[in-house]
Amino acid sequence: MQIKPRQHLLDIWQAVSRHSFDSGEWDWGEEGGLNSVADAERLLCLMYPATEITAFRLDDPDTMERDVQAALKGMGGRTEIPAKLVNILAEFMDTHTTEDEGPSFAGGHYFEACDPGKELTGEQRRLGVVDSFSMSITLCLATLGFLKVYLGRTRRAEVRARIEELRAATETRLTAAMVSLLRSFTVNCFDPDSAQGRALCDVLGQGQVSQRVVVERFQRRFAALRATIDESLVLGVDIADDENQLFECGWAWTLVKDSPQVETTQFTGRQPAGVAWPVPYLYFTVVALDGIQDLFSERTLTLGLLTPEQQRLAEALRLRWEITQQYWSGIARFGDVWPLEDIPWRTTGQRLESEYFSLSVASILVHDLVRRRATDEDLTRTVAVMERLAERGRISSRMTEGDPAIVLHAPGVRLPLQGSGDIGPAMQWTMADFSAQLLKRTIQLCALSQNVSAHDRLLRLAERIFDHVWKRRIHYDEGVGQWDDVQAVYPHAPTAERPPSWSFTERVVECMVAGHRLYTESPIRSTELISTASSLLNEATHLFGKELLEPTSGQDTSRSLTLRSAEAGLRRARELLDHRPGTAIALILGILVELDGLARGRHAAARGE
Repeated sequence: MQIKPRQHLLDIWQAVSRHSFDSGEWDWGEEGGLNSVADAERLLCLMYPATEITAFRLDDPDTMERDVQAALKGMGGRTEIPAKLVNILAEFMDTHTTEDEGPSFAGGHYFEACDPGKELTGEQRRLGVVDSFSMSITLCLATLGFLKVYLGRTRRAEVRARIEELRAATETRLTAAMVSLLRSFTVNCFDPDSAQGRALCDVLGQGQVSQRVVVERFQRRFAALRATIDESLVLGVDIADDENQLFECGWAWTLVKDSPQVETTQFTGRQPAGVAWPVPYLYFTVVALDGIQDLFSERTLTLGLLTPEQQRLAEALRLRWEITQQYWSGIARFGDVWPLEDIPWRTTGQRLESEYFSLSVASILVHDLVRRRATDEDLTRTVAVMERLAERGRISSRMTEGDPAIVLHAPGVRLPLQGSGDIGPAMQWTMADFSAQLLKRTIQLCALSQNVSAHDRLLRLAERIFDHVWKRRIHYDEGVGQWDDVQAVYPHAPTAERPPSWSFTERVVECMVAGHRLYTESPIRSTELISTASSLLNEATHLFGKELLEPTSGQDTSRSLTLRSAEAGLRRARELLDHRPGTAIALILGILVELDGLARGRHAAARGE
């Protein structure tokens, strides 16, 4: 199934509008207000495309596209849509802010008890989670950009006053989210002979290299990175002085226990005590990386969305972002045989293994490859990993009855949240978005690829994954057009009554935005096509010049039109030669046919035919 980002996004917006608006008024649903993650995901289904794609902008009623208006007709007319968005966003900020403690990042019903027979405490459900910190950054930046434009498009005094209130609340939430991400980052050090040390050595050595050799190679490879972590005052994370120790870095699931408060001149509300053990999670690390990169996107910098204090915090987060990418990219490609290629990945901190963790490591590698531009070898090997993950996840291969791979999709991979048991029953987090995450990373790799063969493999893989994802839309009840109906693809999957998943739906929206970026990029330059186009252009230019030497009569308007068309075509072909050689070839071939037609007509006239 071909990916059509614009049409698919419009379909999703229509479904979101139908589900969320009751007689023109926004309805948060039964769980609304209890879970900052789900509420943010619902809003990002609208705000993220409106931020990233010009044709989907909602901040200027005068330039709003007709098909966008039609998709969101449940919200009202084009002048009503941005004003209602202001109220909805303000309601989100108010709901997830308390007067005494400031912004709330509660995980709510996304938290589950590891023991189904136990109930989580209210304190546990109110705990912040990295998903909420990260998504709040993306949502707040989208909101600030939206408000900056819309403020100049409306003259209604009550709307302008509401905009100013929302802007202040959004800035506060953005700062609080950045501070929370700083306090959730951790560097976990451990001895090579510890259980975690042996687990990491097994992952890196893959049974082919002794533990001593692995440790030596690890120290050489990450010596510079260790020094960066140790010496960067802005980072504020201690790392053991013993260089014989191993370490991992990344984000825990929430604020790390005993993490120091971050001093800031902007109000963020109360900075609560940390709960999480200082152990990085691959899943939450990927989530954090996705949100942090929005802080230094071109749009954020161009619109000047960050205050000076937020810019200071963003620099600290950026350093963590770069360090984490370098670390996990190095781990994934450690040695001649990549550990990433040994599927499934085994986590050292939580002692789990799953294809989902392989995808998480691959996602960080994709981040790093995009940042530093991939080599052909790195890209080719990563493509193979993506293809294998699609096969092992039974996306590109058949699911058999009783297949253990079904866990990736239903109920999902369950992740124990270390440290949560200190304040109540042990908690867990469920990840059921394997196929959507795989689609997003495949599209991102496809946009990165400059190799024709790798690009073609990735595009075909992305279309196959998308076909799988699109079939999982809900076709019944109130969730029509949203996700996730696992049984539509896997009839033997365990049945469960659940509301539409804003998590999965928002991930699909991210995929469509990534697909839009893919198609807005220039096609891959083929040196072979450029060479062919140059030869054809040379021949066509020569024949055109030769044709101009032929005598002409003033009445031969057909020949004059053909020559003018050929001249314009040659000029256009020269412009396209370097970046769209295939199109240039098509133009030149047409010109050659026209010039040959003139020559044949002249020869026929000379023979008296």
